[in-house]
Amino acid sequence: MKMALVHDDLIQHGGAERLFEAMIEAFPQADIYTSMASEGWKLQIPNSKFQINPKFQFSKFKTSFMQHLPLKEKLYRHYFPLYPLAFESFDLTDYDVVFSSSTRFAHGVITRPETIHICYMNTPPRMFWEPHDYFSSSALQLFGSPLLSYLRMWDYAAAQRVDYFMANSKTPQARIKKYYGRDSQIIYPFVELERFTKISNLKSQISNPQLKTQNYDGYYLIVSRLAPWKRIDVAIEACNWLKLPLKIVGEGPDRSRLEKLAGPTVELLGRLTDEEVVRYYQNCHALIFPQKEDFGITPLEAMACGKPVIAFRAGGALETVIEGRTGEFFSPQTAEALGEVLKNFNALKYQGGDCRAQAEKFSKERFQTEIKSFVEEADKKNVRVL
Repeated sequence: MKMALVHDDLIQHGGAERLFEAMIEAFPQADIYTSMASEGWKLQIPNSKFQINPKFQFSKFKTSFMQHLPLKEKLYRHYFPLYPLAFESFDLTDYDVVFSSSTRFAHGVITRPETIHICYMNTPPRMFWEPHDYFSSSALQLFGSPLLSYLRMWDYAAAQRVDYFMANSKTPQARIKKYYGRDSQIIYPFVELERFTKISNLKSQISNPQLKTQNYDGYYLIVSRLAPWKRIDVAIEACNWLKLPLKIVGEGPDRSRLEKLAGPTVELLGRLTDEEVVRYYQNCHALIFPQKEDFGITPLEAMACGKPVIAFRAGGALETVIEGRTGEFFSPQTAEALGEVLKNFNALKYQGGDCRAQAEKFSKERFQTEIKSFVEEADKKNVRVL
C-alpha cells in the first residue's frame, strides 16, 4: 500500500500540526505533501522550532509553487485564494491511499478513481462557510461575496472527491453533514499525556526568574491564544467581580484590551515554556475554558494534571468534561453565569485520579490505533463511497 499524507501547510506548530506529526508517526513510510513549509519543517534543522522527528523515514517531502511566495511565514493566511490551485496541482497518481489532514484546503487534492482518499477533517473551512466569524466586516467587503461564493463551490466539489471522512468531534461532524452532505466517523484528537507526568519540583525548576516570585497557590488558570472570540474577557470580569486570582498564559492580538480589563487579582503571564505551563496547570484550582471550541485540547491538558475544568457549555468541552466529576459548566457565555459557578466552586470536590483517567481516554496511542484501523478497513473495502 503506497500512501501519501497531505496537510494544509506546515508553517506554524499548533494543534493540527501536532495531529499531523502523529499521523506521520503512524505511517512512517508515507510521502508528505503540503502547500508550503517553513525551512525548519522541510529540512528538519536541529533544534528548529518547527521540526519533524528524525525517526520519520518518509522518502518524499513535496511542496507546491506556494513554497516560493515571498514572506510566506508571515503572509500565508493572506494567500488563501491560491491554495485550491496548489493542492489540485499535486500529482498523486502513484498512490494507493491518500490521507489528507484538512482544516481549509488539503482535502482538495485530486486522485485517481481507484485511489482511496481519506480525509481527517478538523473542520470544514469556516472562512468560507461562516465568514462573519472569521473576517472583520472591512475584510469581508474587501474580498466580497463573489470570491467567497467561488471558494464555497470549490470546497463543496472538493469534498465530493473524498471517499471517507473522519471528524475530530461532533461539531465538525455536523458541519461536514450540513455543508457537504457527507457522513463521517469521529476520531478524537489526543493529549500528550507524557508531557504532564515528567515535570515535578515546581518552584526550583522554573527557568524564568521573573516567575519565581509569583504565588503558585490558590488561583484559576487560562491557557489560550489571546483572541477576542476566545472570550477571556468573560473570565476576567468574573474574577474581578469576585476578587479571585486568575493567571492567564498566552499571547495574541487581544492582549492590550485584556490588560486594560484586568483587575488587581488578574495576571497576564504571556507566552511561557511548555514546562512552565505544566507547572501552572499542576498548581491551579481549575482551568477556566470560556470559549466555544470544536474540540479544545486545554481542558484535557488540565485533566492530565489532575485538575478540574470550568467550561462554557458548548462545543467540544461537552465531549471531554464530565460534569460534577472532572469539572463544571456555565451558561450563558457571560461573566455573571461564570461568576455563579465560581462562587460555589470547591476544588477539593474533584479527585485528581478521576481527571487523569478521563484525559487518558484521549491518548496518542488510541488516536493512532483508530486512524490506522480506519485506513486498513478502507483499504480492504477498496470501494468508492458515493
